[in-house]
Parts: sequence; structure tokens; C-alpha cells
Amino acid sequence: MNGLFHAAWEAEQFMRQQKWRFCLIGGLAVIRWGQPRATQDVDFALLTGFGGEEAYVDRLLARFPARIKDAKDFALQHRVVLARTADGVSLDIALAGISFEEKVIDRASDFTFAEGLSLTTASAEDLLVLKAFAGRDQDWFDVRGIVARQENQLDWNYVLAELTFLSELKEDPDSLKRLETIRQEGKSRAKQP
Repeated sequence: MNGLFHAAWEAEQFMRQQKWRFCLIGGLAVIRWGQPRATQDVDFALLTGFGGEEAYVDRLLARFPARIKDAKDFALQHRVVLARTADGVSLDIALAGISFEEKVIDRASDFTFAEGLSLTTASAEDLLVLKAFAGRDQDWFDVRGIVARQENQLDWNYVLAELTFLSELKEDPDSLKRLETIRQEGKSRAKQP
């Protein structure tokens, strides 16, 4: 088993033992829905809500070594635990709390990456929204890959409704415009002989 997949499996088993709600949201989830790409870490969303995050952070950091000094304070301030597995693979565990993040986790499903390796990943639509909302160059690359592979299967009404809501919170209408441009490019490619 590849080191990243083993790290994801290790973290997932720990979170399952805690009876926590979570899913993969980063590069490994993109492998399921988009264009496979190299990734250096494993990204999870962990539903903590607001107000009780410290207990989650303490348990995570007791199990997985911190990657930075003052990791607990950083996690509580920035809502992400930066840790690593015993093998040195980086874990980025986002502390999810808003209603959209809860939906992402509720809608997640298991996917078998290889024999004996099943991991819980965000849906294609939710991953698309998360990536478009984050809006970094790598995220837009991932958006293009997801649209290219999943265009006809995507629930665009859901994607646009959720991204509209998040974009209004962030006061960033550009992500919607950019996603629509990518969607239209995908439609144009599909029409070419």
C-alpha cells in the first residue's frame, strides 16, 4: 500500500474508533473524481462543530505528532490540525463546523482504491465546491479535472447553490464566474467530434 494511502487509512481507522464523522477532501479524493495527480499530504474534514474543538485537537495530537510548534493553538485559531503519521506523512485535518461542511461529511461515501483499501471521500459535487471556494491554482486544476471526468454526472444545481452561498459569505463572486467558464469549456469539448 502506497504511503499516502496507508496514512489515510491509519487516520481514518483512528477517527472511526472515536466514532467521529469525517471524510477525505484533498488530493486522494481528487483521484476518485478528477484527474489523478501527485500529492504530498492527506486532507480530511472532521466534523467538530463550534465550541468543542479542543477535545478533538487533543485526541488527534495525542495520536499523531504535531508538524509545527504550538500545533494546538494553531489548530484552535485556524481550524486545522497539522500533524503527521508515524511514517512521516503529513495530515491536514480541517475542523468542520458550518452547515455545508456537515453536508459534505453526510454525503461522503466509501470508495475502494485497491483491494482491501476503502476510504471515505467527499462526493464529486462537494469536492468541486470546496476546490472552487478555496480557489488556489492547484484547486482550479483539480476543478478542471473533476469537470472533465464527471461533467454528465454532476448535480450542477447543487454545486451552484452551495458555491453561491459560500461565495456570498466570502464576498467573492469570481469563483462562480470561473467555475461557469470551466463548465462551458467542458461542454464545448464534449460537442467536438
